[in-house]
Amino acid sequence: MENSVIEYKLKVTEDIEKTIVAFLNTTGGKLLIGVDKNGEVVGLENADKDSLAIADKIRQNIIPSAIGLFDINIEEMSNKHYIVVRVAGGMEKPYYIKKYGMSPKGCFVRIGSQSVPMEQSAIDSLYAKRAKNTLKNIVAPRQNLTFSMLKIFYKEKGIDVEGEHFLTNLDLITQDGKYNYVAYLMADSNSSSFKVVRYEGLDKVKILSKKDYGNTSILVATKNILENLNILNTTTVEITYPKRIETSLVDPVALREAALNALIHHDYSKGTEPVFEFYDDRVAITSYGGLPIGLTQEEFFAGRSLPRNRELMRIFKDMEYAESLGSGMNRIMSIYGKDSFDISENFLSAVFKYDDKVLSRLKEKAKDKAIEAKSEINKLQSDILQLIKTNNNLSAKQIAETIGNATERTIQRNLDTLKEIGYIERVGSRKTGSWKIVRQ
Repeated sequence: MENSVIEYKLKVTEDIEKTIVAFLNTTGGKLLIGVDKNGEVVGLENADKDSLAIADKIRQNIIPSAIGLFDINIEEMSNKHYIVVRVAGGMEKPYYIKKYGMSPKGCFVRIGSQSVPMEQSAIDSLYAKRAKNTLKNIVAPRQNLTFSMLKIFYKEKGIDVEGEHFLTNLDLITQDGKYNYVAYLMADSNSSSFKVVRYEGLDKVKILSKKDYGNTSILVATKNILENLNILNTTTVEITYPKRIETSLVDPVALREAALNALIHHDYSKGTEPVFEFYDDRVAITSYGGLPIGLTQEEFFAGRSLPRNRELMRIFKDMEYAESLGSGMNRIMSIYGKDSFDISENFLSAVFKYDDKVLSRLKEKAKDKAIEAKSEINKLQSDILQLIKTNNNLSAKQIAETIGNATERTIQRNLDTLKEIGYIERVGSRKTGSWKIVRQ
């Protein structure tokens, strides 16, 4: 059934922008086209053409820009194609239909299952609260920026980067022609600092490893961070014929989504960056800024999307780092639930506990390695073995006398070690028994 976050349409209509604007002015929603009022798929004759028309309407007819705040996907049911338009809530409310301006005729909001005109007083109030410190309006601390890495990433996607409007189309330029903070994060060189830290134990007392992937384009940093997280997220293998089961410390997809969420939705306006921390029992990913203004915890846990940094979201989607709006959150919630998040006014942390079975396997593996390392015998122990091979009735005292440069106590200690690691066994008592070689 239709509600505040879902609307059905049989076809693309002239007023489709009204629904999109209403979703943008609340906390987002989903528009299904080719579906009747009862939620039954009736299909579209040309879904590809319709999806392009919808994207053009959103780009051309809605202000402020909604690029980065919507997904358009063609889906199929019973051999019938329909379109799903997922829209996130915007941070630059009020959004409005361009030809009608910032007026009740152009501004809409969702109330129940309807998109209704906003009162002028509400429009004025939203405009007064509009997020003026979005990254696109913050001037970069340096203006001598280059973007060779950004262009390489886009070239690999088959996108022309030589045009004069390339940087402008990505919203990297302020209204007065200066590079903004999005440009700063995308530049080849900057002062960013993205740390991935591995601690020993359960606290921050001892650092085992520390990588900083900053001072370069955030796209390069993201690639490196995801690769390092994959390495630190140790995977073990359990072979039970005919299956081979691989399990990681934490779910790899959830870890990736949490990392990308932190990178995309972090409040960079404060001059900080997200931090990625591994402990002996958990991984914690922390970003600054808490929840975006206008998004409640209930909406956050329900997968509603209100991107803090629309421009970053758009570029990350271009690079296929960010998938359907809200899908990553749904994956995390299905595995780890609400308790995996620690949300405060200024910070948001995703904390994933390690899989107990994987921890157990890793401990056993570490124990085996320790035994294996310990089983390497030294020269003295090798000499003792050679003597026992010639005479298995030798006592520790007799071995010490024969070798000449070791005390009886030292010989006894090494005999005990050879027994512990499985090279020899004692048959009978210490006084009347003999030695048995069990490992060469």
